[in-house]
Amino acid sequence: MAKILFIVSSATYWVLKDGTRYATGYWAEEFANPYKELTDAGHEVVVATPGGTTPNVDMMSLRPSMAGGEQGALDLEAIIRDAEVMRRPLQLSDVRLEDYDAVYVPGGHGPMADLSLDADAGRLLTAQLASGNPLFIVCHGPASMLSTRIHGVSPFKGYKVTCFTNDEEEEVGLAPRVTWLLETDLKEKVGVRFSRGPVWEPYMVEDRNLVTGQNPHSAAVLGERMLEILK
Repeated sequence: MAKILFIVSSATYWVLKDGTRYATGYWAEEFANPYKELTDAGHEVVVATPGGTTPNVDMMSLRPSMAGGEQGALDLEAIIRDAEVMRRPLQLSDVRLEDYDAVYVPGGHGPMADLSLDADAGRLLTAQLASGNPLFIVCHGPASMLSTRIHGVSPFKGYKVTCFTNDEEEEVGLAPRVTWLLETDLKEKVGVRFSRGPVWEPYMVEDRNLVTGQNPHSAAVLGERMLEILK
């Protein structure tokens, strides 16, 4: 069985243009669905965060309106509650990539606040990409690619990538309020070859050992792809 490293944001807020703190964290569906798919198949998941701080779930992601109804929200809560690994994360600085068969980075707006700036996240993603081993990143998780730049150059330059789109950010009402937009910065500062599907529809892009997903509904699709690759 395989061992998969989940690199998870430990942010609890993201500072907006006007200085207000927007409560955030990781998005429940993006952690829970791949976690359940992998562990149900017998694989082991290890969680690592900046500083080894316990990750904070974005409470908005547990609202029935965001989780596919009351039962969907309850199911996500149950998975997270039973995921003991979330309560004892490693520090990113202590991670040895050679211990893992794959790396996964879930989103939520949390990565915009911490993983986008975290040197250890940048080091790990750079090394994982170079290793040829699978690297899966979904929704706002690709914000972590910004931390891979050295002298303005990222190893992800030229890779086919998707992420949470500017249109989706507009629809949740945050686009006019934030200091930067992920789709824009990935194209302009990382130099990825960006593509996307319809808003809120599952969409996955695969380029060499990098697999990215557009939005929360893409997380389960990435989980299925992980299972295929890790067989």
